[in-house]
Amino acid sequence: MGLQKTVVINLVGLSQRILGAHTPWLNSQVQKNGFQLIKPQVPAVTCTQQATYITGETPQAHGIVGNGWYFKDECEVKFWRQSNKLVNARKLWEAAKEQDPEFTCANLFWWYNMYSSVDYAVTPRPNYLADGRKIPDIYSHPASLRNHLQQKLGPFPLFHFWGPTTSIKSSKWIADAARLIDQQYHPTLSLIYLPHLDYCLQKFGHDLAAISGDLQEIDTLCGQLAEYYQNKGTQIIVLSEYGITDVHRPIHLNRIFRRNGWLQVREERGRELLDAGASEVFAVADHQIAHVYLRDPSNIDLVRLELQQLEGVDQVWDREIQRQNGLDHPRSGDLVVLAEENSWFTYYYWLEDRKAPDFARTVDIHRKPGYDPVEMFTDPRIKFLKPLVAWKLLKKKMGFRTLMDVIPLDANLIRGSHGVVPRAHEDWPMVIANGLDSGKNITSPEIYSIIWNHLNH
Repeated sequence: MGLQKTVVINLVGLSQRILGAHTPWLNSQVQKNGFQLIKPQVPAVTCTQQATYITGETPQAHGIVGNGWYFKDECEVKFWRQSNKLVNARKLWEAAKEQDPEFTCANLFWWYNMYSSVDYAVTPRPNYLADGRKIPDIYSHPASLRNHLQQKLGPFPLFHFWGPTTSIKSSKWIADAARLIDQQYHPTLSLIYLPHLDYCLQKFGHDLAAISGDLQEIDTLCGQLAEYYQNKGTQIIVLSEYGITDVHRPIHLNRIFRRNGWLQVREERGRELLDAGASEVFAVADHQIAHVYLRDPSNIDLVRLELQQLEGVDQVWDREIQRQNGLDHPRSGDLVVLAEENSWFTYYYWLEDRKAPDFARTVDIHRKPGYDPVEMFTDPRIKFLKPLVAWKLLKKKMGFRTLMDVIPLDANLIRGSHGVVPRAHEDWPMVIANGLDSGKNITSPEIYSIIWNHLNH
C-alpha cells in the first residue's frame, strides 16, 4: 500500500501565546484537530530544529548544533551553509522511499536543501556578482524548476525574506511555489517553510499593537494554502520550530572575552575582524545560545566561572551536560551558554563602533561570525534614508561598488528571541494535526513519528 499524501506547513514562531482574535483560521484548526506542545531541542533555532524533525535524532547524532558553528579545520565561523551532506543522519524521506518506491518528497525552503535526496527542492540562493551586487535568485532540483517558478511567480523576493524590508511577500511566494510544484509533480510529502511571523516577533516581541497585522496576514495565507491541499485530499500538519519570548537584555560575550585578553582581532583598513584561529576563547552567538570554543581546554574552569557570573546567563553546559541534553558533538563548543529567556547573545566583538567591520552595518549573513537579528532594522539616525537607499541602489545598477550600510549597531532594538526552552508552556512551539492526543507534551524528535504516522495513515 502506498503512503498517504501529506503536507507539513512550518509556521515559524507559532505558539499558544500568539493565538487569538487575529488568528481565526489557526484557532479553528486547534479546536477541530488535536494539538500538542513541543519541548524544543536546545538550541531551539531553525537549522537544529528542522534537522531534528526530519531525522528523529538529536544534534548528538545529526550534527546540526546551530544555525552555524566554528569549522575547526578551517578556523572560520560559518553560518547558513546549504549542503544537505552536513546532516549526518538518515532523513525521513529516505526511510519513506525504502518503504514505498513511488514515494516522492518536495522540500520548499526547509534548510540544508542543496544536494539533498529529496525529489524536488527549492531554496534561496542569491547571485553574488563581481561588482558587489546581490541578485535575488533560488537553487532548485531539478534545475529546470528554477526558471519555471520564477517565470510563473516572478523573481524570488529575497529582500522580503530577510532584512529591513521583510514582509509577507516571501512567504506568499513560497506558498505559491508549493502549489505549482504540487500541480506539476504531485509529491507525496511536501515540506513548506513560511517564515513571516519570525520577523515581527523578533522585532517587536508579543506587542499585539505592532504585530496584529502580521498575524492576520500569515493566518490568512495558511488558511488559503491548507484549503488548496484539503481539496486535493492531502493530510495537513501545521507546526513550528520554536516560540518567541520577549527580551530586553543583549549580552556581548565576545566583548567580555576580549577585555579579558582572550579574544584576538586583526585590523584591516582601520576595521577589526575577529581572528577566531588566534583566539584563546571566543563565542559563536546564535540567538539565546552560544557555543564557546577554547584553544586550551585546561582553561575551561576559568572560562566557565566567568560565564556563570554574567548577568543574563542562565546555564553553562560542559561536555557532560551537553551529552545529557543530546548536544555533545565535535562541532559543539567546549562550553555551551544558555541565556535567561529575557536575554540573548550578540556576536559583537569590537569595543568601538568606529572600528566595527564594514559588513556589520549591512545585511551579510555569511560573513558575520554569529547571528545578527538587528539586520531587520535600518539605522534610525540616518537622515533622508529613502533617498540614500535609492542612490545606493542606482549606483549598484550602474555597476559601481557601494555598501548598503544602513543597518544599526544597537542590539537593544531587538524585542524577541528564542533558543532555550521557555518556562511558560504557552511559549513552546506546537503541532496541529488530526489524531493527536491534545494536552500531551512531546519532544522535538517525536515530530518525526507524527509525520511518519500521517504518511502511513
